[in-house]
Amino acid sequence: MSEGRLTRQDRQRIATGLAEGRSYAEIARRLSRPTSTISREVGRNGGPGDYRPERAHQAAARRARRDTTARSAGPRDREVFEVEEGAVEMAVGMGLPRMTARVLIGLWLSEDGRLTAAELSRGLKVSPASISTAVGYLTRQGLIRRERDPQRRRDVYVVDDDAWYHSTLIGSRQTLAAAEIAKAAGRTLGLDTPVGRRLARGGAFLERISLDALASAERWRDLPS
Repeated sequence: MSEGRLTRQDRQRIATGLAEGRSYAEIARRLSRPTSTISREVGRNGGPGDYRPERAHQAAARRARRDTTARSAGPRDREVFEVEEGAVEMAVGMGLPRMTARVLIGLWLSEDGRLTAAELSRGLKVSPASISTAVGYLTRQGLIRRERDPQRRRDVYVVDDDAWYHSTLIGSRQTLAAAEIAKAAGRTLGLDTPVGRRLARGGAFLERISLDALASAERWRDLPS
């Protein structure tokens, strides 16, 4: 069977096969590919219920570009590259959009944790609009902060040792607000009803874990490195 790269047409045929309820083995036979190739392709691109051929093809193109960059770099550059890519994948796995993850990790791995939007745009080779969307999200989540650089007369985005502390506070307070809404809804619908009890119990759980997280963040904020 063929071991070459999957083409855009191959991925369209995979999507069709999945929509028709065909097994990986049957799709693989139709494409003259190993079953493991189909399983890996679908698994890394959303699974059988969320496989999108165009999105999968774009992701494969990005991986190919990264592989080319890594092969052409020196040993030390390859190490840095692998650390960066691993960190980005970890951030994506935790729920960050890929571009947002790239901006966050780019800041974390910069020399002093301070970059302008223009520097991020050049370093990541993406449009200023993409950077603007990403830094807006990261700022709202407390993962980075924005400062005004009077010398350069432009905004600088900063990540520092308190980033996780501030992000934990923001996330925990949002969870606490959701807990209050759930508890109130439970009381409104009646604690003697299944829905009311479910909402009240869920709200109480969220309340406890968010309060614990807030207390823990304060306790360990000055943890020595």
